Amino acid sequence: MFWIFFLILFPLIPALLLLVFKNPGAIKWIVLVSCAVICSAAIIMTVNYLQTGPGKQQVLYFPISSPMVDYLVGIGDIILALVFLFVCRRLPFKKLWIPLLVILQYAPVIYYDLSGRVPETTQYIFLDNLSIIMALIIGIVGSLITVYTIGYMRHYHEEHPEIPDRSNKFIATIFLFFFAMYGIIFSNSITWIYFFWEITTLCSFIMIGYSRTEEAVHNAYRALWMLLLGGLAYACAIIYLSSSCGTIELNTMLGMNQALVMAPILLICFAGMNKAAQFPFSKWLLGAMVAPTPSSALLHSSTMVKAGVYICIRCAPAVRNTLGGDIVALIGGITFLAASAIGISRRDGKQVLAYSTIGNLGLIILCAGIGTPLTLWAAVMLIIFHAVAKALLFLGVGTIEQQTGSRDIEEMHGLITKMPRMTLIMLIGIAGMFLAPFGMLIAKWAVLEALAKEGSIFPVIVIFGGSMMLFFWAKWMGQLVAVIRPEPRKEEGIGIEWLGLWPLAILTVLICAFYWVVGIYAVEPLFGTDPLLSLINIWMVLVMIVMMLMLPLGFLIHWKHLVHVEPYLCGANVKDPHMFMGALGKGRYWWFNNYYLNKYFNEKKVTFLTNTITTVLLVIMLFRWCLG
Repeated sequence: MFWIFFLILFPLIPALLLLVFKNPGAIKWIVLVSCAVICSAAIIMTVNYLQTGPGKQQVLYFPISSPMVDYLVGIGDIILALVFLFVCRRLPFKKLWIPLLVILQYAPVIYYDLSGRVPETTQYIFLDNLSIIMALIIGIVGSLITVYTIGYMRHYHEEHPEIPDRSNKFIATIFLFFFAMYGIIFSNSITWIYFFWEITTLCSFIMIGYSRTEEAVHNAYRALWMLLLGGLAYACAIIYLSSSCGTIELNTMLGMNQALVMAPILLICFAGMNKAAQFPFSKWLLGAMVAPTPSSALLHSSTMVKAGVYICIRCAPAVRNTLGGDIVALIGGITFLAASAIGISRRDGKQVLAYSTIGNLGLIILCAGIGTPLTLWAAVMLIIFHAVAKALLFLGVGTIEQQTGSRDIEEMHGLITKMPRMTLIMLIGIAGMFLAPFGMLIAKWAVLEALAKEGSIFPVIVIFGGSMMLFFWAKWMGQLVAVIRPEPRKEEGIGIEWLGLWPLAILTVLICAFYWVVGIYAVEPLFGTDPLLSLINIWMVLVMIVMMLMLPLGFLIHWKHLVHVEPYLCGANVKDPHMFMGALGKGRYWWFNNYYLNKYFNEKKVTFLTNTITTVLLVIMLFRWCLG
């Protein structure tokens, strides 16, 4: 239990220190030491838990007998409510419904906390394989993102001198994020999870509005009210469980009669889908793009959105084979399909990554809604692979933007001549998202295998959504390596950021090569199934990885000996070898342009249609079980 409380509480120390120390040197060492400690603690706890051998781990509950903990959480809820009301103090009259959302959810929760009407419990903390997986993702991926933040924020303020440098507060918010996320994954008390849940909402608001521009402030408040809707649903679940079910323990709730707890479970799933930016709540995550890149990497990969899918996976066994579960799965499937389609029409690198994130989270929600052991196995694998590869890609795009001044995919044409190491990192990240035999494809393979046994329409959704994702990943990858002419190198300005980028790139490859270790030790004990752990599948993946690594490694080895030749343009070249004679007798530069098919996958049209469908589904779900 020591390591659990250590991981929950320790991030508060660097968070407080960073509020005091503003010197760049002090910030650097606080971050490096703290991240090393968090990462090491997560690994030590994992080793201690898994040392019993594969398949032998059990769920461990750690009782806390002191009644003071409930009062402390109650005080924490009061403080959070006051903070939310404080940040809403300057809102215009027409937006006063945002603080009203705060009052609506916190008033009854605080009343229950302080009146003693919340059922007693001692099993506040627990540990199992899913908690271990999430702890490693937060500790390793989150720490690497934080280390990257040191160098990124220095460049960020050099490029934006008009923005006050509050890097220390920004990084302090990241550590507060760690505190909240560890609290969510280790808590068995619904009221504890709610407390930490709302801290992540506050952190998101702070990070999105960091620059304090008009757009940033607008997007921060949009994220706030959308996430408060999820918090309101969660608060309703707490009150329902306390008054009607007589429990606030997650494990007890999941073991009760399905009909009795279906309403609070679906309310919690609603909050999870809201936090995971599923349609119709996707706009809050898309608006987060205005924030500095590390916040995007955190929100999209290892922390914020993963809290949403985590809680849905926890609730999955209780919604299996129910209409409510089918609706959850359908919302996830529609989100996966729509986000994949919109991603084709985007040329802003961050937007493509954002829609890819929303889509893959939809696929995880789909798996959770189905709730079979096979789909949950695939969902956990998706979480692992997505967290690492997507964090790498967000940080990569942020670095490219700082070095070249653009994150437009078309402007990345021939990036391999300007930033060869950065291009290699991007290629690894993109390959990790869609290319065989990397992790996301392995997980989607498992999803299809699981869904095929259910005899539903969901395999068709996964196939079409996956095909559209392949389209936009392939055209991005092609732009990176399509060379017109050599250009000057632009990687000299990248410093400590490499400490975050290279380990994530290596992890993307390693977790693919050793996915079977993750499956045997971490995922199989949870669900008792091993869809892709046969020896022939493992050897096939390893052989494909070796074959794929030969090309980029060979390219780097022979980089200095490359010979640049003039392109052959069927004799239409003019004096400049990179130009050809056009139809009107004028020289034109040749260029590879991508198709974006905006006519067919228009963002506004697809978003409107998808928001309409998913809103109707949510209304049906809530009215049928929660309001009816």
